[in-house]
Amino acid sequence: MNQADIEAFREILKKMRQEILEQGEDTLEDMTEEREIYADPADRASAESDRAFTLRLRDRDRKLIRKIDEALDRIEEGSYGICEDCGEDISRARLKARPVTTLRIKCKSRQEQKEALHGD
Repeated sequence: MNQADIEAFREILKKMRQEILEQGEDTLEDMTEEREIYADPADRASAESDRAFTLRLRDRDRKLIRKIDEALDRIEEGSYGICEDCGEDISRARLKARPVTTLRIKCKSRQEQKEALHGD
């Protein structure tokens, strides 16, 4: 992968990270502003369900930020785009689809097959 590709992926990752952080701030603002009292228990249950779902999404985003940071570290180290399993280059198409990936498609498929067999 050439330096222009690396820089493009660095910008993609930074943009992803910034968007996730902004969504988290928006969620925090929305949740601190929401102080409604529901007379109907069904409305209250629905609101709590929505809140729990939103929190699960933000938790998923928190984990993604960690992966983004790790990918940015790999860029700095010079190992970005190299499969951690076999050491071969990860395709640009795979990196475009999932910029935080650390495995080639074949290696990821092999990993998933092992997990399915061993129940991991």
